[in-house]
Amino acid sequence: MELKVLNTGGTETGEVVTLSDEIFGAEISEHAMYLDVKAILANRRQGTHKAKTRAEVRGGGRKPYRQKGTGNARQGSTRSPLMSGGGTIFGPQPRSYEQKVNKKVKQLARRSALSAKALAGQILVVEDFRLEQIKTKPVADILKNLGLAEKKTLMLTPEYDMVMARSGKNIEVLNIMTAEKASTYDILDSQTIVFQKAALKKIEDTLG
Repeated sequence: MELKVLNTGGTETGEVVTLSDEIFGAEISEHAMYLDVKAILANRRQGTHKAKTRAEVRGGGRKPYRQKGTGNARQGSTRSPLMSGGGTIFGPQPRSYEQKVNKKVKQLARRSALSAKALAGQILVVEDFRLEQIKTKPVADILKNLGLAEKKTLMLTPEYDMVMARSGKNIEVLNIMTAEKASTYDILDSQTIVFQKAALKKIEDTLG
C-alpha cells in the first residue's frame, strides 16, 4: 500500500511511502485483538476494592438483646451480616486482575489493528517535524490542517519528544506517543492514526 506524505499544512509534498504488507496488509485476527485489549484493560485495574467481613467490622462485642422472649430472631452480635451495619458476606476483596498475553499474540494483535486501520483508510503520513517551544496552538493548527480537529487522533513519533508531548497534552482528541509503544488498544481507540515519516521505520523494526 502506498500513501502520499503530507506536510503540517495538510498539502501533499510529492513524496510517496510504501507501507509494509507484513504490518499494514496482514490478515486481521479479531481474536488476537480481543485477547490483547482485554488484557490491557484488565491490567489497568487497581484491584483495591474491599468490603469488611464480620471479623473486621468494629463493635459487636455485646449480645444485642436477650436470647428469648423478644419475638425477634436470636442474635449474638450487632456485626452479623444479617444486621444493619454488620459485615458483608462474600464481599469484594483486594485482588490482582493481571492477565498475560504472549509476545507473538500481542504482535499479531498490533499488526491486525494497523491492518484494519489501513484497510479503512484511517492512516496518514506527515513529514517529520519538531516544535521549538511548548505551545498547544501549533499542534492544534496541524490537526486542523489535516482535517482532524474533531477526530480522536493517535500521533506516532519516532522517539519521545518532550516538547511535542507536552504541547499536545491539552488537546482532548489527541494522543501522542512513540511508535514502538502504541498498543493494540491505543490503535483501535483512535479514529485516525498520524505517522511521522520516520515513525514508520520504527514500527516496522518493532513488528516486522
